[in-house]
Amino acid sequence: MAKDTTKETDARIVIDDWLRQAGWDPADKSQVLTEVKAGGGFSGVAYPGADGDAGALRTSDGDEVPTGRADYVLLDQRGRPLAVIEAKKKAIHPYVAKQQALPYAKQLKAPFIFLTNGELIYFWDYQNDDARIVNSFFSRRDMERLVHMRTERKPLATIEIPDYYTRQGETRELRPYQKDAMRAMDRALELGKRRFLIELPTGTGKTDLICQYIKRLMQAGHAERVLFLVDREQLAKQALEAISDLLGQYSHYWLKPGMVRTEQQITVCLLQTMIGRYHEYTSGYFDVVIADECHRSIYGAWQTALTHFDAIHIGLTATPAAYIERNTFKFYQCKDDTPDFSYPIQDAFKNGYLVPYRFAEGITEIIAEGADVEEEHYDPAEFERKWTNEQTNRLMMEEFDRLAWQNYKELAPGQKVGPGKAVVFAITKHHAARLAQYLNELHPEHQGRYAEVITSDVPNADELIRKFKREDYPMVAVSVGMLDTGFDCRKVLHLVMCRRVRSPILYQQMRGRGTRTAPHIGKEKFVIYDFFRNHQYFNDSDTDIFTGAGGGHAPAVSKPKGVSPRELVELGLEDEWLEAVNYVEVGPEGERVDKREYVTDWEQAIREAVERDPIINKVKSGEPLSEDEEQQLADRLNQPERYFNEENLRRAYRNPGGTLVDFIRAALGQQKIKSREEVVEENFRAWLVTRSLSPEQAQYLALLKNRGIARGRLTLDDLFQPPLSILNAANLGIELFGEQGLKKVVDEMNETLFSGSKT
Repeated sequence: MAKDTTKETDARIVIDDWLRQAGWDPADKSQVLTEVKAGGGFSGVAYPGADGDAGALRTSDGDEVPTGRADYVLLDQRGRPLAVIEAKKKAIHPYVAKQQALPYAKQLKAPFIFLTNGELIYFWDYQNDDARIVNSFFSRRDMERLVHMRTERKPLATIEIPDYYTRQGETRELRPYQKDAMRAMDRALELGKRRFLIELPTGTGKTDLICQYIKRLMQAGHAERVLFLVDREQLAKQALEAISDLLGQYSHYWLKPGMVRTEQQITVCLLQTMIGRYHEYTSGYFDVVIADECHRSIYGAWQTALTHFDAIHIGLTATPAAYIERNTFKFYQCKDDTPDFSYPIQDAFKNGYLVPYRFAEGITEIIAEGADVEEEHYDPAEFERKWTNEQTNRLMMEEFDRLAWQNYKELAPGQKVGPGKAVVFAITKHHAARLAQYLNELHPEHQGRYAEVITSDVPNADELIRKFKREDYPMVAVSVGMLDTGFDCRKVLHLVMCRRVRSPILYQQMRGRGTRTAPHIGKEKFVIYDFFRNHQYFNDSDTDIFTGAGGGHAPAVSKPKGVSPRELVELGLEDEWLEAVNYVEVGPEGERVDKREYVTDWEQAIREAVERDPIINKVKSGEPLSEDEEQQLADRLNQPERYFNEENLRRAYRNPGGTLVDFIRAALGQQKIKSREEVVEENFRAWLVTRSLSPEQAQYLALLKNRGIARGRLTLDDLFQPPLSILNAANLGIELFGEQGLKKVVDEMNETLFSGSKT
């Protein structure tokens, strides 16, 4: 991207490189032709035009064909034109070349056009849509697939929406709101919309719904390849279970960091993995991209894993619209900050699709007024020490245990073993260990198996989660962060909040762990034991449900210095600690280890292990790993004393998108953690895709981006200082965006591009 493309010939050097990256060989005349004369006809097999052909021709629909040449023509396997590429020098915005390229494409009967200046690429399916920015050229297979799907495509209205489906061995009815969501997407798709945002409360069947809709798109010929992106391993496992049940006839797999990519119809992948691997795919590789918990995905480091793909995008979220960051609405092309479909949680309770809750009364309230917000956000261990001690921790567990045993039969008459499943939310790993210990002391007959800590540092966390869901014991799961979202256990009757929560999104996600129905135990209600007054902060009650829009409300949040409201609302505590805290909590007891020391120990351990560990040696050699090898490696590294795992390493490296393989390569000196400038450049290109911009606006924003990289942040004052003042940047910006629009652009660039890219 950094190459000089001031001349068209320079741009072509870059274009040739981009073509190779997309699987084309510019030197192979059976794949790529250059300087193709548009006049003289085109009969089946492509050939360069001969000099001397003159005179204006017209296409069948009357467009005049100029006597010039098409810069590039890409051919299918039978030698027929697939796409025309119009190349311009950097100073010319490629979008303006649309009408120059269109007659060439029509004369050559090429269905697609690419417009590029060696910096931006536009893809134009001119028979169906306007030209739009993409991140790469499409491969031959991508475009052949698009042509084939058109011939097979059926109207969505001809595909019947089923009334029933089979899931986990049981017959389930497709609920009315799920059918309504599918019809809403049908209508939008038929009208040409390519991005959809679906808001459904936790527990109302988002995954089942989207699997049914993927099947619908495949049956109608709108899709052959689907990417399912999630941000937690538990969500990946749940997605794979649903896909196996509902889409078993289509090939599918989980793409992990060290694995070789395989050509299957459905790919499940963590966002963190795709950030490091999206460049392996062309922009046209997937037809549909699903983003679960998408409100976390449309800014900063995450967005490149979405915007790289020129596909139908469907975002799923349980977060109410009032708390979804505005870039999410822009990306999904939603008007007036309104999702394409939403289903209120109050309706889900009223119609029996979710189980209602009540708050335990009369319990001891641990936290007092006046807690320092900065302590909460910048040092969780200090917060824990200030507000809890052995006495208060024991008191919380004793009160919860006593009340749970008193009321579990009322909550679920069919629950045979008391007191029913419970999830305890702790402040830190150290805190979680203490709470589990006190619960086990209350039930010595279970030999320490009554309550279990479930965190990333427990080597058998997946097995413990399986036991918690399917067996009587452990009865209680105590966790920090890991079970807040992406965790599904229908039988949960008790949620115990032993931590302060000020993120409205996180609060509703935690509350959602108990809302799923469980008819087999007659679950009628669940109880929230809120020792830290969180529900009072949000004015939440069983009669006035806090949803962020209507119902209860949250007072204004005071914010620590240097942290934007978006970060507080969107991310919650866990992600903030990633940036701000200088230590990593390690092991079941939550030992505090300085981040620099942790990285040093990691790098030394990997360098020492590389010769004797065949799997690490494979990573060093660049060989792909099997799924079993990935798991063996993760298990082997996540051992005492240092508990090397992805979560701890992400915190130590302050890199939320890193994978275990990335960190191994970094330790071996084979991979550099991306610099701030590289991250911003990558995110800027992805951000452009989310906006509808004129060529002049896009060029102007590139100027602002460069200034933001140099200074670390943008201010309106920068427009009046050299070098931007020399370019009359302030007046030009007002002319392009309006005064208020320019302020919004500056704010958005700071939030989207610069705030998450600290070194």
